[in-house]
Amino acid sequence: MAKHSHAQWSSRMTFVLAAAGSAVGLGNIWRFSYLVGDSGGAAFVLVYLACVALVGMPILLSEWMIGRRGQQNPIDSMVTLAKQSGVSKSWALIGFSGILAGFLILSFYSVIGGWSLNYTLNAVTGTFTGQDADSIGDIFSNMLASPGTLLLWHSAFMLLVVGIVARGVTQGIESAVRSMMPALVILMLILAGYGMTTGHFGEALGFMFSPDWGALDGGVVLAAMGQAFFTLSLGMGIMMAYGSYLGEDVNLLSTARTVIIIDTAIALLAGLAIFPIVFANGMSAGEGPGLIFVTLPIAFGNMTGGIVLGLMFFLLLTFAALTSAISLLEPTVEMLEERTGLSRLTATVISGGAVWLLGVAALLSFNLWSEVLFLGLNIFDLLDTFTAKILLPLTGLGAIVFVAWCLKRQSVEKELGLSSTGIRVWNIIGRYIAPIGVIAVFIAGFI
Repeated sequence: MAKHSHAQWSSRMTFVLAAAGSAVGLGNIWRFSYLVGDSGGAAFVLVYLACVALVGMPILLSEWMIGRRGQQNPIDSMVTLAKQSGVSKSWALIGFSGILAGFLILSFYSVIGGWSLNYTLNAVTGTFTGQDADSIGDIFSNMLASPGTLLLWHSAFMLLVVGIVARGVTQGIESAVRSMMPALVILMLILAGYGMTTGHFGEALGFMFSPDWGALDGGVVLAAMGQAFFTLSLGMGIMMAYGSYLGEDVNLLSTARTVIIIDTAIALLAGLAIFPIVFANGMSAGEGPGLIFVTLPIAFGNMTGGIVLGLMFFLLLTFAALTSAISLLEPTVEMLEERTGLSRLTATVISGGAVWLLGVAALLSFNLWSEVLFLGLNIFDLLDTFTAKILLPLTGLGAIVFVAWCLKRQSVEKELGLSSTGIRVWNIIGRYIAPIGVIAVFIAGFI
């Protein structure tokens, strides 16, 4: 294994919190639960868990292996391992595409993180109190229509991200996730507890966990596979970068199981926190992003204790956004640090500044640049579509194919601690099942 010259996680638990924090993002707070309710309840959960085991976990392990064995940024780790394996250095493109994906995603993700910060302030000041659906809708529309408002909150969010990442792995990322992840879980438990008092908790349980086997079809299976892939922050360079800070004493298989359990549990808990409130107010659960920024504020504005509950919810949303955002910036910072010799602070400021600038273009697509289209998409949607449909699946596919087909068997055995039977099972999943699953998701994105 290459000698590392950069930081290491202080413990397995902080690594688990960081990896889980990256996985638990804005999409988890509403998208997973919505998919569960709309796609067969418990039946969908079982399919999702199978997809995690057969597609998500193998790619997660592959990215961690690349990072830990390379002990460098994703590009240089791929170069080192390709050289050791006697294959082309062109595999470094996998590391580059992952870093690029994380960079592009953060540019528009920060804009949404800014929305969350803005709504946290709105909740504190009682802006939602007594408002009807039209008024809440106007608050959201007016925010999108104001370049100044979006710029202010996008900038504030990126300053928080840069401030955390600039402090380094142990002082910055670890300190942040050690406080934000427990706070996130506590806030969600409080909100779920409130949901039990609404009289609609049973309805939420039925919505999410009552199996409807008839709802399962090819589309639902693909949705479950896509969610399994994207929820674990795969294909973004994150897990390769995080893996490069990982010591040899950490068992990858058991750690992957822990991260997946935490990620899935928090996603389900989010549903139990959100949907009782939605149903108690006679609202639709299938609103997508509008559920967060339009539907729920109506409920918070018209319920007893709504100011406190709204504040807790949008704080929760902001914590989830921040733990994901710091992980999205880290691969670019690590690459700049190691390839240019820049200090941690300088590399972070340059990376964050570039992300911020692209984010400005993304936020202007809601107002001043709304008519600037590429392939029929505005800048925000183009960034989202290009990363989700192309970069993420191709990077994840490249990682699993490289590890399963190119990395030496002894290296895989050492990293995973598998027996000869375990290696045979790994080869079947890594060489055939997982790649086929990713290819299916990739093709489905264009149908």
